[in-house]
Amino acid sequence: MLNKPYGMVSQFKSTYEQPLLKDLDFIFPEGTNAVGRLDADSEGLLLLTTDSSLTKKLLHPDRKHNREYLVCVQRVVSSDTLEQLNSSMDLLIKRKGLYKTLNSKVQFADKPALLTDIGYKELIPHTWLHFSLTEGKFRQIRKMCAAVNHKCRRLIRTKIEDLELGDLAPGKIKELEQTELFELLKLRD
Repeated sequence: MLNKPYGMVSQFKSTYEQPLLKDLDFIFPEGTNAVGRLDADSEGLLLLTTDSSLTKKLLHPDRKHNREYLVCVQRVVSSDTLEQLNSSMDLLIKRKGLYKTLNSKVQFADKPALLTDIGYKELIPHTWLHFSLTEGKFRQIRKMCAAVNHKCRRLIRTKIEDLELGDLAPGKIKELEQTELFELLKLRD
């Protein structure tokens, strides 16, 4: 597992000039791939594995696994807006049309204590939210926030099932045995 830094792309190769996973100070085994993705403007928990079956076991649409995020949005969020975020909503998914989200669990959160600065000005009114989802369409949380007129300024994945980012520093990697990883992710071998 990796704490993906802000600005890094969740891949090893790219035709564009940008920070990649291969740029980390770690020797990855041949065939390592990211399970799921975090956009360049997202950060936090990212799974890396050589087990190609893990992606299917974890990300197949029938397997609703819980993912948690800390999200900073512009402006102060009202209780009514929080209620909207907790409800199902229609989002436009590129090349697929409208998608109705499942109900989410969203609540107010405190700013994380161990947070590296990425240049976001704290003086601008903002709100930290904790999202818990069992689905993850392309940029879903960002689209949900935009749908209630709050721009997502920062998105940090903190947990997948029982696997937690904890205090792992950005750009750092923690190796786990497959049995421990599968247990934390609530998967069977």
